[in-house]
Amino acid sequence: MSKNFPKDALKAINKKGGKNISENAVKKLASTVKADTLQSEAQLRQLIKQVSAMANIPVSEDTVRDIVGAVKKSGMSPSNMEGLMKMMMKK
Repeated sequence: MSKNFPKDALKAINKKGGKNISENAVKKLASTVKADTLQSEAQLRQLIKQVSAMANIPVSEDTVRDIVGAVKKSGMSPSNMEGLMKMMMKK
């Protein structure tokens, strides 16, 4: 992951959501993500809802389905969260 990507992403999310999310809040949520989280559709949906609420950015059911499908298709792991964040930023 590039050194500035997390801060750039957080800045973009804060700007879009109009809410000031701290880096510590993101780290706390990220620490709860395990490989099983990304393999379980229910847990992945819950994570998407948590991020959506934290960022104050509503996520439609279609977008949730797209994200869940992309994560399952890619076999994404917690160590490759940059790709997931980039995908979510485009939605």
